Amino acid sequence: MATRLRPITEKIPKLLVEVAGEPFFSHQIRLLKAAGLTRLVLCIGYLGEKIVEVYRDGSKWGVQIEYVFDGPKLLGTAGALIKALPKLGDAFYVLYGDSYLPVNYAAVGDFFLKSGRLGLMTVYGNHGRYDTSNVWFEDGEIKLYDKKNKVPQMQYIDYGLGVFHAAAFDGFPRDAVVDLAEVQKSLVQRGQLAGYEIKQRFYEIGSHEGLRELDALLRARR
Repeated sequence: MATRLRPITEKIPKLLVEVAGEPFFSHQIRLLKAAGLTRLVLCIGYLGEKIVEVYRDGSKWGVQIEYVFDGPKLLGTAGALIKALPKLGDAFYVLYGDSYLPVNYAAVGDFFLKSGRLGLMTVYGNHGRYDTSNVWFEDGEIKLYDKKNKVPQMQYIDYGLGVFHAAAFDGFPRDAVVDLAEVQKSLVQRGQLAGYEIKQRFYEIGSHEGLRELDALLRARR
């Protein structure tokens, strides 16, 4: 619902919020296309039809876009992915709709495939700087991931980019509200969530502060 960005998001969804003179999703598309990721599946809910009106099938941007709507009830971050599984294939990247992540996507994907695990979480040594740290990452392994219950060893944060095999979502209900954190915690407990450390910071438009920061960054790059 993008409540933290109101009043901007009272009439438009987060992906259409203007950043550096154009909708945020245009910046995401450019980033993904440069990484060779050209088949995009959007899980959308709140005011999602406005996104379809602007981006259609993606051909104008040189990508292929498909859409999966939550429906009358918002399904949560994993519930939406579960509904989209028929379009996602066996293995796929997952990127939050408000994250701008200038990273080496191919390297992340290669690491995931070589790990032989069901999922991968990118992590960043946050140390409480940009948001609340929620990952205990040590010796190249995710020891604990929890958004609610903190321990002192949590010095990292979920960077916002994941990779999954479809089987990672086995056993979770269909057409129900499921948070991606539940799936990730389950994978950690089973030793099935690889951790990939990212050294450069993340950017996001989930808050007014984050929006201003990314806007300044992209304008400066021009």
